[in-house]
Amino acid sequence: MADDVAKVIIVGSGMAGLTAGIYTGRAKLDPVIVEGIEPGGQLTLTSEVENYPGFPNAINGMDLMQAIHDQAARFGARFESADVVSADLRRRPFTVELDDGRTLAAHALIVASGARARRLGLPAEEAYMGRGVSTCATCDAAFYQDRVTAVVGGGDSAMEEATFLTRYARKVYVIHRRDTLRASPIMQDRARSKPNLEFIWNTVVEDLLVDGKGVKGLKLRNVKTGEQTELAVDGLFLAIGHVPNTEWLKGQLPTDDQGYIKVKPGTTLTDIPGVFVAGDVADRRYQQAVTAAAAGCMAALDAEDYLQEVGVV
Repeated sequence: MADDVAKVIIVGSGMAGLTAGIYTGRAKLDPVIVEGIEPGGQLTLTSEVENYPGFPNAINGMDLMQAIHDQAARFGARFESADVVSADLRRRPFTVELDDGRTLAAHALIVASGARARRLGLPAEEAYMGRGVSTCATCDAAFYQDRVTAVVGGGDSAMEEATFLTRYARKVYVIHRRDTLRASPIMQDRARSKPNLEFIWNTVVEDLLVDGKGVKGLKLRNVKTGEQTELAVDGLFLAIGHVPNTEWLKGQLPTDDQGYIKVKPGTTLTDIPGVFVAGDVADRRYQQAVTAAAAGCMAALDAEDYLQEVGVV
């Protein structure tokens, strides 16, 4: 048990976590933000953010998150450069164990640990994230105006990504390892109706073709024939699902069938009083910076109300 008990600990430093940090800081709750393995969250992998309000000429994702980080720090948020490996929500105060061996304790906990896009596991995948590889068409499609792109996946999210890309790209390929889609019929119909969209069936991406600056193509393999081919593209969008970052909770909070934490409708409240959830760790539908920020604000206000009710503040 830590010697000092914080009023609130925020796990995660993406848009939801930092926004929660701003609001809890302004409420004089002295928040402790555990930054996690990906400080700044997924937006730090986006070269330019064009759809966050207030930036008509776009802003670099890393710059945006640094500015919000500094804003939270201005209001008194304290940052811990560590990752949470486990938590105990059964006792009060709540405790979280960090990967450096320390234990932190708090009267309230905001879970904003986010979700990570599933990767293909290609050697150059991480190096070219934001430089030809993306996990968000809504974020990055405009950068591929009149260019050629590919989407990997066969579910609703893949069809949504591909359909959105057809507004910008000259050509969109959908690469799927099977010959049928998992997407709902309406999403399939929407994608199939786009004249600049083409399906490549029974195929997986084996490798990226790069030139040091960006993606130039893909090395493909047909899973039925074994035939290997190359496809010239300017960008690859991964749409094979997301993985909520909840391993550290070890099933202490109810989740849906995809692993997203359940909250009470219209709130950030969980089944455990004093534990709140915000952002992509609970949001399997929208997964946008602006919705994560809104949820972070809500979680902070809910946490403040709770701490007042129990007499901590």
